[in-house]
Amino acid sequence: MSKEPKENRLREMMAVVRKHNIARGVTPEKLRLILEDLGPTYIKLGQIMSMRSDIFPKRICDELMRLRSEVTPMPYEEVLRVIAASYGKAPGEVFAKIEKTPIGSASIAQVHRAKLLTGEDVVVKVQREGIYETMFSDIEFLHRAIRLVPSVTRTGYVDMNQVIEEMWKTAQEEMDFLTEADNMEEFARLNESVAFVGSPVLYREYTTKQVLVMEYIDGFEVDDTEALRENGYDLNEIGAKMADNYIKQIIEDGFYHADPHPGNLRIRDGKIIWIDMGMMGRISQQDRTLLGKVIQGVAEHDISSIVEAVLSIGEFRAKPNQKLLYADISEWLAKYGSSGFGGLNMGTVLQDLMDIMKVNKVAMPHTLTMLVRGLTTIEGVITEIAPNINVVQVAAARMSTSIFHDFDWRRELENGGQELYRAVKKGARIPGYISDLLRSYMNGQVSINLDLHSTEDLSALPNRLIRDVVMGVLIAALLIGSSILCTTDMKPKLLGIPAIGAIGFLLAMILAIGIFIEQIRRRRRRR
Repeated sequence: MSKEPKENRLREMMAVVRKHNIARGVTPEKLRLILEDLGPTYIKLGQIMSMRSDIFPKRICDELMRLRSEVTPMPYEEVLRVIAASYGKAPGEVFAKIEKTPIGSASIAQVHRAKLLTGEDVVVKVQREGIYETMFSDIEFLHRAIRLVPSVTRTGYVDMNQVIEEMWKTAQEEMDFLTEADNMEEFARLNESVAFVGSPVLYREYTTKQVLVMEYIDGFEVDDTEALRENGYDLNEIGAKMADNYIKQIIEDGFYHADPHPGNLRIRDGKIIWIDMGMMGRISQQDRTLLGKVIQGVAEHDISSIVEAVLSIGEFRAKPNQKLLYADISEWLAKYGSSGFGGLNMGTVLQDLMDIMKVNKVAMPHTLTMLVRGLTTIEGVITEIAPNINVVQVAAARMSTSIFHDFDWRRELENGGQELYRAVKKGARIPGYISDLLRSYMNGQVSINLDLHSTEDLSALPNRLIRDVVMGVLIAALLIGSSILCTTDMKPKLLGIPAIGAIGFLLAMILAIGIFIEQIRRRRRRR
Protein backbone atom coordinates (compact mmCIF):
# COMPACT_ATOMS: atom_id res chain seq x y z
CA MET A 1 0.00 0.00 0.00
CA SER A 2 1.47 3.40 -1.06
CA LYS A 3 2.04 6.29 1.32
CA GLU A 4 -1.02 8.29 0.23
CA PRO A 5 -3.59 5.48 0.77
CA LYS A 6 -2.00 4.83 4.18
CA GLU A 7 -2.42 8.47 5.13
CA ASN A 8 -6.04 8.43 3.90
CA ARG A 9 -6.70 5.29 5.93
CA LEU A 10 -5.19 6.90 9.02
CA ARG A 11 -7.41 9.96 8.58
CA GLU A 12 -10.47 7.73 8.27
CA MET A 13 -9.56 5.91 11.46
CA MET A 14 -8.94 9.14 13.37
CA ALA A 15 -12.32 10.48 12.20
CA VAL A 16 -14.03 7.36 13.60
CA VAL A 17 -12.19 7.73 16.91
CA ARG A 18 -13.20 11.41 17.18
CA LYS A 19 -16.79 10.54 16.30
CA HIS A 20 -17.10 8.24 19.28
CA ASN A 21 -15.22 10.58 21.65
CA ILE A 22 -13.04 7.97 23.32
CA ALA A 23 -11.61 10.67 25.62
CA ARG A 24 -14.70 10.03 27.77
CA GLY A 25 -13.88 6.34 28.02
CA VAL A 26 -14.49 3.23 25.95
CA THR A 27 -17.37 1.01 26.96
CA PRO A 28 -17.85 -2.46 25.41
CA GLU A 29 -20.73 -1.10 23.32
CA LYS A 30 -18.67 1.87 22.14
CA LEU A 31 -15.81 -0.47 21.19
CA ARG A 32 -18.21 -2.55 19.08
CA LEU A 33 -19.54 0.55 17.30
CA ILE A 34 -16.01 1.81 16.62
CA LEU A 35 -15.01 -1.53 15.07
CA GLU A 36 -18.13 -1.53 12.91
CA ASP A 37 -17.36 1.99 11.65
CA LEU A 38 -13.73 1.08 10.94
CA GLY A 39 -14.91 -1.44 8.36
CA PRO A 40 -14.56 -5.11 7.40
CA THR A 41 -11.01 -5.60 8.70
CA TYR A 42 -11.84 -4.50 12.21
CA ILE A 43 -15.18 -6.27 12.21
CA LYS A 44 -13.35 -9.52 11.55
CA LEU A 45 -10.74 -8.74 14.22
CA GLY A 46 -13.54 -7.96 16.65
CA GLN A 47 -15.24 -11.26 15.88
CA ILE A 48 -11.98 -13.08 16.54
CA MET A 49 -11.49 -11.07 19.75
CA SER A 50 -14.92 -12.22 20.95
CA MET A 51 -13.56 -15.78 21.09
CA ARG A 52 -10.62 -14.82 23.34
CA SER A 53 -12.34 -14.72 26.71
CA ASP A 54 -9.08 -16.02 28.18
CA ILE A 55 -7.55 -12.60 27.43
CA PHE A 56 -10.32 -10.02 27.22
CA PRO A 57 -13.00 -9.41 29.87
CA LYS A 58 -16.15 -11.45 29.38
CA ARG A 59 -18.38 -8.36 29.05
CA ILE A 60 -16.28 -7.18 26.10
CA CYS A 61 -16.36 -10.60 24.45
CA ASP A 62 -20.13 -10.82 24.91
CA GLU A 63 -20.58 -7.40 23.30
CA LEU A 64 -18.25 -8.18 20.39
CA MET A 65 -20.26 -11.31 19.66
CA ARG A 66 -23.00 -8.90 18.56
CA LEU A 67 -20.84 -7.49 15.76
CA ARG A 68 -22.96 -7.50 12.65
CA SER A 69 -21.99 -10.18 10.17
CA GLU A 70 -23.51 -8.28 7.25
CA VAL A 71 -21.41 -5.45 5.78
CA THR A 72 -21.77 -3.28 2.69
CA PRO A 73 -21.64 -5.57 -0.37
CA MET A 74 -18.88 -5.11 -2.91
CA PRO A 75 -20.05 -4.13 -6.42
CA TYR A 76 -21.02 -6.92 -8.80
CA GLU A 77 -18.30 -5.82 -11.23
CA GLU A 78 -15.74 -6.36 -8.49
CA VAL A 79 -17.08 -9.86 -7.90
CA LEU A 80 -16.61 -10.70 -11.57
CA ARG A 81 -13.06 -9.27 -11.52
CA VAL A 82 -12.06 -11.46 -8.57
CA ILE A 83 -13.51 -14.58 -10.22
CA ALA A 84 -11.79 -13.85 -13.53
CA ALA A 85 -8.43 -13.14 -11.87
CA SER A 86 -8.70 -16.31 -9.79
CA TYR A 87 -9.68 -18.60 -12.69
CA GLY A 88 -7.60 -16.91 -15.36
CA LYS A 89 -10.67 -16.87 -17.60
CA ALA A 90 -14.05 -15.20 -17.88
CA PRO A 91 -16.71 -16.23 -15.32
CA GLY A 92 -19.01 -17.08 -18.24
CA GLU A 93 -16.73 -20.01 -19.10
CA VAL A 94 -17.65 -21.66 -15.79
CA PHE A 95 -21.04 -20.27 -14.77
CA ALA A 96 -24.21 -20.09 -16.80
CA LYS A 97 -25.50 -17.45 -14.40
CA ILE A 98 -24.39 -15.51 -11.31
CA GLU A 99 -27.09 -13.56 -9.51
CA LYS A 100 -26.16 -9.91 -9.03
CA THR A 101 -27.64 -9.51 -5.55
CA PRO A 102 -25.58 -11.39 -2.93
CA ILE A 103 -27.36 -13.67 -0.48
CA GLY A 104 -24.78 -12.73 2.16
CA SER A 105 -22.00 -10.18 2.53
CA ALA A 106 -19.45 -10.53 5.34
CA SER A 107 -16.18 -8.86 6.26
CA ILE A 108 -13.93 -11.14 4.21
CA ALA A 109 -16.19 -12.42 1.43
CA GLN A 110 -19.68 -12.41 0.04
CA VAL A 111 -21.85 -15.16 -1.37
CA HIS A 112 -23.85 -15.21 -4.62
CA ARG A 113 -26.22 -17.83 -5.89
CA ALA A 114 -25.19 -19.20 -9.30
CA LYS A 115 -25.66 -22.00 -11.82
CA LEU A 116 -22.80 -23.95 -13.37
CA LEU A 117 -22.67 -24.56 -17.12
CA THR A 118 -23.25 -28.22 -16.22
CA GLY A 119 -26.60 -27.26 -14.66
CA GLU A 120 -26.00 -27.58 -10.89
CA ASP A 121 -27.35 -24.92 -8.53
CA VAL A 122 -24.44 -23.62 -6.47
CA VAL A 123 -23.31 -20.73 -4.31
CA VAL A 124 -20.10 -18.87 -5.05
CA LYS A 125 -18.15 -17.43 -2.15
CA VAL A 126 -15.97 -14.62 -3.45
CA GLN A 127 -13.25 -12.92 -1.45
CA ARG A 128 -13.26 -9.13 -1.22
CA GLU A 129 -10.84 -7.53 -3.63
CA GLY A 130 -7.64 -6.40 -1.86
CA ILE A 131 -8.84 -7.61 1.56
CA TYR A 132 -5.52 -9.33 2.32
CA GLU A 133 -3.50 -6.17 1.67
CA THR A 134 -5.96 -4.04 3.64
CA MET A 135 -5.89 -6.33 6.65
CA PHE A 136 -2.10 -6.64 6.51
CA SER A 137 -1.78 -2.86 6.56
CA ASP A 138 -4.22 -2.55 9.46
CA ILE A 139 -2.38 -5.24 11.43
CA GLU A 140 0.88 -3.32 10.96
CA PHE A 141 -0.86 -0.19 12.21
CA LEU A 142 -2.09 -2.04 15.32
CA HIS A 143 1.43 -3.23 16.09
CA ARG A 144 2.71 0.34 15.89
CA ALA A 145 -0.17 1.63 17.99
CA ILE A 146 0.56 -0.90 20.76
CA ARG A 147 4.15 0.32 20.99
CA LEU A 148 2.81 3.81 21.68
CA VAL A 149 0.38 2.71 24.40
CA PRO A 150 1.82 3.19 27.90
CA SER A 151 2.75 -0.13 29.45
CA VAL A 152 0.51 0.50 32.47
CA THR A 153 -2.56 0.09 30.27
CA ARG A 154 -1.52 -3.31 28.97
CA THR A 155 -2.70 -6.57 30.45
CA GLY A 156 -0.26 -7.78 33.06
CA TYR A 157 0.74 -11.11 31.61
CA VAL A 158 -0.50 -10.89 28.01
CA ASP A 159 1.69 -10.00 25.07
CA MET A 160 -0.73 -7.97 22.93
CA ASN A 161 1.56 -8.17 19.91
CA GLN A 162 1.34 -11.94 20.14
CA VAL A 163 -2.45 -11.74 20.47
CA ILE A 164 -2.67 -9.62 17.31
CA GLU A 165 -0.42 -12.08 15.48
CA GLU A 166 -2.73 -14.94 16.51
CA MET A 167 -5.72 -13.00 15.24
CA TRP A 168 -3.92 -12.30 11.98
CA LYS A 169 -3.10 -15.99 11.61
CA THR A 170 -6.77 -16.89 12.16
CA ALA A 171 -7.86 -14.27 9.62
CA GLN A 172 -5.33 -15.59 7.08
CA GLU A 173 -6.74 -19.10 7.44
CA GLU A 174 -10.23 -17.75 6.78
CA MET A 175 -8.97 -15.90 3.71
CA ASP A 176 -7.58 -19.11 2.21
CA PHE A 177 -10.62 -20.84 0.76
CA LEU A 178 -8.57 -23.96 0.02
CA THR A 179 -8.30 -24.43 3.79
CA GLU A 180 -12.07 -24.11 4.07
CA ALA A 181 -12.45 -26.66 1.27
CA ASP A 182 -10.24 -29.08 3.24
CA ASN A 183 -12.41 -28.46 6.30
CA MET A 184 -15.57 -29.25 4.34
CA GLU A 185 -14.17 -32.54 3.11
CA GLU A 186 -12.92 -33.55 6.56
CA PHE A 187 -16.24 -32.67 8.20
CA ALA A 188 -18.17 -34.65 5.58
CA ARG A 189 -15.91 -37.67 6.09
CA LEU A 190 -16.22 -37.62 9.88
CA ASN A 191 -20.02 -37.35 9.73
CA GLU A 192 -20.80 -39.57 6.74
CA SER A 193 -22.15 -42.29 9.05
CA VAL A 194 -24.53 -39.90 10.84
CA ALA A 195 -27.88 -40.27 9.08
CA PHE A 196 -29.34 -36.97 10.28
CA VAL A 197 -26.33 -34.74 9.47
CA GLY A 198 -25.23 -33.29 6.15
CA SER A 199 -23.00 -30.61 4.63
CA PRO A 200 -22.83 -28.92 1.22
CA VAL A 201 -21.20 -30.75 -1.66
CA LEU A 202 -17.86 -29.12 -2.52
CA TYR A 203 -16.95 -28.43 -6.15
CA ARG A 204 -13.22 -28.76 -5.69
CA GLU A 205 -12.41 -28.24 -9.37
CA TYR A 206 -13.85 -24.71 -9.24
CA THR A 207 -12.36 -23.76 -5.86
CA THR A 208 -9.30 -21.52 -5.46
CA LYS A 209 -7.83 -19.41 -2.66
CA GLN A 210 -10.23 -16.55 -3.48
CA VAL A 211 -13.29 -18.43 -4.83
CA LEU A 212 -15.20 -21.29 -3.24
CA VAL A 213 -17.99 -23.13 -5.06
CA MET A 214 -20.36 -25.42 -3.21
CA GLU A 215 -23.86 -26.86 -3.40
CA TYR A 216 -26.73 -24.46 -2.87
CA ILE A 217 -28.59 -25.40 0.33
CA ASP A 218 -32.25 -24.52 0.53
CA GLY A 219 -34.48 -25.87 3.30
CA PHE A 220 -35.41 -24.03 6.51
CA GLU A 221 -33.35 -21.86 8.81
CA VAL A 222 -32.91 -23.66 12.11
CA ASP A 223 -34.51 -20.86 14.13
CA ASP A 224 -37.56 -20.58 11.86
CA THR A 225 -39.60 -22.58 14.33
CA GLU A 226 -42.98 -21.73 12.82
CA ALA A 227 -42.05 -23.03 9.37
CA LEU A 228 -40.45 -26.14 10.87
CA ARG A 229 -43.60 -26.99 12.85
CA GLU A 230 -45.83 -26.37 9.82
CA ASN A 231 -43.75 -28.87 7.85
CA GLY A 232 -44.02 -31.59 10.48
CA TYR A 233 -40.68 -31.27 12.23
CA ASP A 234 -40.31 -32.09 15.94
CA LEU A 235 -38.29 -29.23 17.46
CA ASN A 236 -37.22 -31.30 20.48
CA GLU A 237 -35.89 -33.97 18.14
CA ILE A 238 -33.95 -31.36 16.15
CA GLY A 239 -32.50 -29.87 19.35
CA ALA A 240 -31.50 -33.27 20.77
CA LYS A 241 -29.86 -34.38 17.53
CA MET A 242 -28.06 -31.07 17.10
CA ALA A 243 -26.68 -31.26 20.65
CA ASP A 244 -25.66 -34.91 20.23
CA ASN A 245 -23.85 -34.24 16.97
CA TYR A 246 -22.04 -31.19 18.34
CA ILE A 247 -20.83 -33.15 21.37
CA LYS A 248 -19.73 -35.94 18.98
CA GLN A 249 -17.73 -33.40 16.98
CA ILE A 250 -15.93 -32.34 20.16
CA ILE A 251 -15.47 -35.57 22.11
CA GLU A 252 -15.07 -38.16 19.35
CA ASP A 253 -13.82 -36.22 16.30
CA GLY A 254 -11.83 -33.45 17.96
CA PHE A 255 -12.90 -31.32 14.98
CA TYR A 256 -15.93 -29.10 15.47
CA HIS A 257 -17.78 -26.16 13.97
CA ALA A 258 -16.53 -23.10 15.86
CA ASP A 259 -19.28 -20.72 14.76
CA PRO A 260 -22.59 -22.62 15.00
CA HIS A 261 -24.95 -19.64 14.87
CA PRO A 262 -28.41 -20.02 13.23
CA GLY A 263 -27.18 -18.62 9.91
CA ASN A 264 -24.80 -21.58 9.58
CA LEU A 265 -27.44 -24.25 10.18
CA ARG A 266 -30.24 -25.44 7.89
CA ILE A 267 -32.87 -28.16 8.08
CA ARG A 268 -33.41 -29.97 4.80
CA ASP A 269 -35.03 -33.33 4.07
CA GLY A 270 -34.91 -34.32 7.74
CA LYS A 271 -31.23 -33.52 8.06
CA ILE A 272 -29.26 -30.88 9.95
CA ILE A 273 -27.00 -29.22 7.36
CA TRP A 274 -23.85 -27.53 8.67
CA ILE A 275 -22.54 -24.81 6.38
CA ASP A 276 -19.66 -22.29 6.36
CA MET A 277 -16.59 -24.24 7.47
CA GLY A 278 -14.28 -21.22 7.44
CA MET A 279 -13.88 -21.29 11.22
CA MET A 280 -13.37 -24.77 12.64
CA GLY A 281 -11.88 -25.81 15.95
CA ARG A 282 -9.59 -28.68 16.83
CA ILE A 283 -9.04 -30.24 20.24
CA SER A 284 -6.35 -32.85 20.86
CA GLN A 285 -7.02 -36.28 22.30
CA GLN A 286 -5.15 -35.29 25.45
CA ASP A 287 -7.23 -32.14 25.96
CA ARG A 288 -10.42 -34.11 25.28
CA THR A 289 -9.41 -36.58 27.99
CA LEU A 290 -8.61 -33.78 30.43
CA LEU A 291 -11.89 -32.04 29.62
CA GLY A 292 -13.67 -35.30 30.38
CA LYS A 293 -11.87 -35.41 33.73
CA VAL A 294 -13.16 -31.93 34.55
CA ILE A 295 -16.75 -32.98 33.80
CA GLN A 296 -16.27 -36.22 35.75
CA GLY A 297 -14.74 -34.25 38.62
CA VAL A 298 -17.84 -32.05 38.78
CA ALA A 299 -20.07 -35.12 38.86
CA GLU A 300 -17.97 -36.74 41.63
CA HIS A 301 -17.17 -33.50 43.53
CA ASP A 302 -13.48 -34.36 43.12
CA ILE A 303 -11.55 -31.08 43.46
CA SER A 304 -8.12 -32.72 43.11
CA SER A 305 -9.11 -34.28 39.79
CA ILE A 306 -10.37 -30.94 38.46
CA VAL A 307 -7.25 -29.06 39.60
CA GLU A 308 -4.99 -31.69 38.06
CA ALA A 309 -6.86 -31.52 34.76
CA VAL A 310 -6.96 -27.73 34.41
CA LEU A 311 -3.31 -27.37 35.39
CA SER A 312 -2.41 -29.95 32.75
CA ILE A 313 -4.36 -28.05 30.10
CA GLY A 314 -3.25 -24.54 31.10
CA GLU A 315 -0.02 -22.64 30.68
CA PHE A 316 1.50 -20.92 33.71
CA ARG A 317 2.05 -17.18 33.37
CA ALA A 318 3.19 -16.96 36.99
CA LYS A 319 3.57 -19.33 39.91
CA PRO A 320 0.02 -20.23 40.94
CA ASN A 321 -1.13 -19.96 44.53
CA GLN A 322 -2.27 -23.54 45.08
CA LYS A 323 -4.22 -22.65 48.22
CA LEU A 324 -6.12 -19.88 46.41
CA LEU A 325 -6.68 -22.09 43.34
CA TYR A 326 -8.18 -24.87 45.46
CA ALA A 327 -10.39 -22.35 47.28
CA ASP A 328 -11.65 -20.83 44.00
CA ILE A 329 -12.37 -24.22 42.44
CA SER A 330 -14.09 -25.37 45.65
CA GLU A 331 -16.38 -22.34 45.43
CA TRP A 332 -16.98 -23.01 41.72
CA LEU A 333 -17.75 -26.65 42.45
CA ALA A 334 -20.14 -25.70 45.24
CA LYS A 335 -21.94 -23.46 42.75
CA TYR A 336 -22.36 -26.06 40.01
CA GLY A 337 -21.63 -29.43 41.60
CA SER A 338 -24.89 -29.56 43.52
CA SER A 339 -27.03 -28.63 40.50
CA GLY A 340 -28.83 -31.24 38.51
CA PHE A 341 -27.71 -31.65 34.90
CA GLY A 342 -30.91 -30.01 33.78
CA GLY A 343 -29.91 -26.77 35.49
CA LEU A 344 -26.43 -26.54 34.01
CA ASN A 345 -25.20 -24.64 30.99
CA MET A 346 -21.95 -26.15 29.76
CA GLY A 347 -20.66 -22.97 28.13
CA THR A 348 -21.27 -20.98 31.32
CA VAL A 349 -19.72 -23.66 33.55
CA LEU A 350 -16.53 -23.82 31.47
CA GLN A 351 -16.39 -20.03 31.06
CA ASP A 352 -16.53 -19.56 34.83
CA LEU A 353 -13.78 -22.14 35.24
CA MET A 354 -11.65 -20.28 32.68
CA ASP A 355 -12.25 -17.04 34.59
CA ILE A 356 -10.86 -18.75 37.70
CA MET A 357 -7.80 -19.79 35.71
CA LYS A 358 -7.36 -16.23 34.48
CA VAL A 359 -7.45 -14.86 38.05
CA ASN A 360 -4.87 -17.45 39.08
CA LYS A 361 -2.66 -16.53 36.11
CA VAL A 362 -3.11 -19.84 34.31
CA ALA A 363 -3.66 -19.18 30.60
CA MET A 364 -5.95 -21.58 28.79
CA PRO A 365 -5.19 -22.52 25.17
CA HIS A 366 -6.97 -20.72 22.36
CA THR A 367 -8.55 -24.01 21.27
CA LEU A 368 -10.39 -24.21 24.57
CA THR A 369 -11.63 -20.62 24.47
CA MET A 370 -12.95 -21.24 20.95
CA LEU A 371 -14.65 -24.38 22.23
CA VAL A 372 -16.36 -22.47 25.05
CA ARG A 373 -17.60 -19.85 22.60
CA GLY A 374 -18.93 -22.58 20.28
CA LEU A 375 -20.71 -24.33 23.16
CA THR A 376 -22.24 -21.05 24.33
CA THR A 377 -23.50 -20.35 20.81
CA ILE A 378 -24.97 -23.80 20.17
CA GLU A 379 -26.65 -23.83 23.58
CA GLY A 380 -28.26 -20.51 22.73
CA VAL A 381 -29.58 -21.92 19.45
CA ILE A 382 -30.92 -25.07 21.12
CA THR A 383 -32.56 -23.07 23.93
CA GLU A 384 -34.33 -20.99 21.28
CA ILE A 385 -35.84 -23.96 19.42
CA ALA A 386 -36.06 -26.64 22.14
CA PRO A 387 -35.76 -25.25 25.70
CA ASN A 388 -36.20 -28.73 27.24
CA ILE A 389 -32.99 -30.07 25.69
CA ASN A 390 -29.89 -29.71 27.88
CA VAL A 391 -26.45 -30.03 26.27
CA VAL A 392 -24.82 -31.17 29.55
CA GLN A 393 -27.22 -34.12 29.75
CA VAL A 394 -26.49 -35.00 26.14
CA ALA A 395 -22.74 -34.72 26.78
CA ALA A 396 -22.97 -36.99 29.83
CA ALA A 397 -24.88 -39.63 27.84
CA ARG A 398 -22.47 -39.39 24.91
CA MET A 399 -19.42 -39.65 27.18
CA SER A 400 -20.80 -42.64 29.10
CA THR A 401 -21.24 -44.60 25.86
CA SER A 402 -17.99 -43.46 24.25
CA ILE A 403 -15.91 -44.54 27.27
CA PHE A 404 -16.43 -48.21 26.41
CA HIS A 405 -16.87 -47.73 22.68
CA ASP A 406 -13.46 -46.09 22.33
CA PHE A 407 -11.71 -47.93 25.15
CA ASP A 408 -8.56 -49.65 23.95
CA TRP A 409 -7.93 -52.43 26.47
CA ARG A 410 -4.59 -53.42 24.96
CA ARG A 411 -3.31 -49.85 25.03
CA GLU A 412 -4.57 -49.30 28.59
CA LEU A 413 -2.94 -52.55 29.80
CA GLU A 414 0.31 -51.59 28.12
CA ASN A 415 0.20 -48.12 29.68
CA GLY A 416 -0.70 -49.59 33.06
CA GLY A 417 2.14 -52.11 32.81
CA GLN A 418 4.62 -49.39 31.91
CA GLU A 419 3.46 -47.22 34.80
CA LEU A 420 3.68 -50.17 37.21
CA TYR A 421 7.21 -50.96 35.99
CA ARG A 422 8.30 -47.34 36.45
CA ALA A 423 6.72 -47.24 39.90
CA VAL A 424 8.48 -50.46 41.00
CA LYS A 425 11.77 -49.25 39.56
CA LYS A 426 11.50 -45.92 41.38
CA GLY A 427 10.32 -47.65 44.55
CA ALA A 428 13.44 -49.84 44.57
CA ARG A 429 15.56 -46.69 44.70
CA ILE A 430 13.74 -45.18 47.68
CA PRO A 431 15.92 -46.86 50.39
CA GLY A 432 19.04 -45.55 48.65
CA TYR A 433 17.59 -42.05 48.39
CA ILE A 434 16.62 -42.09 52.09
CA SER A 435 20.10 -43.32 53.02
CA ASP A 436 21.77 -40.53 51.01
CA LEU A 437 19.43 -37.93 52.47
CA LEU A 438 20.03 -39.06 56.06
CA ARG A 439 23.81 -39.23 55.50
CA SER A 440 23.82 -35.69 54.10
CA TYR A 441 21.65 -34.52 57.01
CA MET A 442 23.96 -36.13 59.61
CA ASN A 443 26.98 -34.51 57.93
CA GLY A 444 25.30 -31.11 58.09
CA GLN A 445 25.15 -30.81 54.27
CA VAL A 446 21.35 -30.67 54.13
CA SER A 447 18.82 -28.91 56.29
CA ILE A 448 15.14 -29.83 56.26
CA ASN A 449 12.58 -27.11 56.86
CA LEU A 450 8.96 -28.11 57.28
CA ASP A 451 6.04 -25.74 57.63
CA LEU A 452 3.18 -27.97 58.71
CA HIS A 453 -0.27 -26.86 59.74
CA SER A 454 -1.31 -30.30 60.82
CA THR A 455 -3.89 -32.25 62.66
CA GLU A 456 -2.96 -34.44 65.64
CA ASP A 457 -2.80 -37.48 63.35
CA LEU A 458 -0.38 -35.73 61.01
CA SER A 459 1.81 -34.61 63.94
CA ALA A 460 2.14 -38.24 65.03
CA LEU A 461 3.05 -39.35 61.49
CA PRO A 462 6.89 -38.93 61.77
CA ASN A 463 7.04 -41.01 64.99
CA ARG A 464 4.84 -43.67 63.42
CA LEU A 465 6.95 -43.78 60.27
CA ILE A 466 10.21 -44.07 62.25
CA ARG A 467 8.72 -46.85 64.38
CA ASP A 468 7.51 -48.76 61.32
CA VAL A 469 10.89 -48.42 59.60
CA VAL A 470 12.73 -49.66 62.71
CA MET A 471 10.34 -52.59 63.05
CA GLY A 472 10.77 -53.42 59.38
CA VAL A 473 14.56 -53.40 59.70
CA LEU A 474 14.35 -55.55 62.84
CA ILE A 475 12.10 -58.10 61.14
CA ALA A 476 14.46 -58.23 58.14
CA ALA A 477 17.47 -58.69 60.46
CA LEU A 478 15.73 -61.52 62.36
CA LEU A 479 14.82 -63.28 59.11
CA ILE A 480 18.29 -62.96 57.60
CA GLY A 481 20.05 -63.95 60.85
CA SER A 482 17.76 -66.91 61.45
CA SER A 483 18.24 -68.09 57.87
CA ILE A 484 22.02 -68.05 58.34
CA LEU A 485 21.79 -69.92 61.66
CA CYS A 486 19.59 -72.56 60.07
CA THR A 487 22.41 -73.47 57.69
CA THR A 488 24.69 -74.37 60.65
CA ASP A 489 24.76 -77.44 62.92
CA MET A 490 24.27 -75.38 66.09
CA LYS A 491 22.63 -77.14 69.04
CA PRO A 492 20.16 -77.41 70.68
CA LYS A 493 17.76 -78.09 67.84
CA LEU A 494 14.01 -77.69 67.49
CA LEU A 495 12.18 -79.70 64.83
CA GLY A 496 15.52 -80.45 63.21
CA ILE A 497 16.75 -76.84 62.97
CA PRO A 498 18.84 -74.79 65.42
CA ALA A 499 16.56 -73.55 68.24
CA ILE A 500 17.92 -69.98 68.11
CA GLY A 501 17.11 -69.79 64.39
CA ALA A 502 13.57 -71.10 65.02
CA ILE A 503 13.06 -68.53 67.78
CA GLY A 504 14.25 -65.78 65.42
CA PHE A 505 11.72 -66.85 62.77
CA LEU A 506 8.97 -66.94 65.42
CA LEU A 507 9.80 -63.44 66.69
CA ALA A 508 9.87 -62.08 63.12
CA MET A 509 6.44 -63.62 62.47
CA ILE A 510 4.99 -62.18 65.71
CA LEU A 511 6.31 -58.70 64.89
CA ALA A 512 4.96 -58.87 61.32
CA ILE A 513 1.50 -59.95 62.58
CA GLY A 514 1.57 -57.12 65.10
CA ILE A 515 2.33 -54.55 62.43
CA PHE A 516 -0.43 -55.98 60.22
CA ILE A 517 -2.99 -55.76 63.05
CA GLU A 518 -1.90 -52.19 63.81
CA GLN A 519 -2.45 -51.21 60.17
CA ILE A 520 -6.00 -52.60 60.29
CA ARG A 521 -6.70 -50.63 63.47
CA ARG A 522 -5.44 -47.41 61.87
CA ARG A 523 -7.71 -47.86 58.88
CA ARG A 524 -10.71 -48.44 61.15
CA ARG A 525 -9.90 -45.30 63.14
CA ARG A 526 -9.63 -43.23 59.95
CA ARG A 527 -13.04 -44.48 58.82
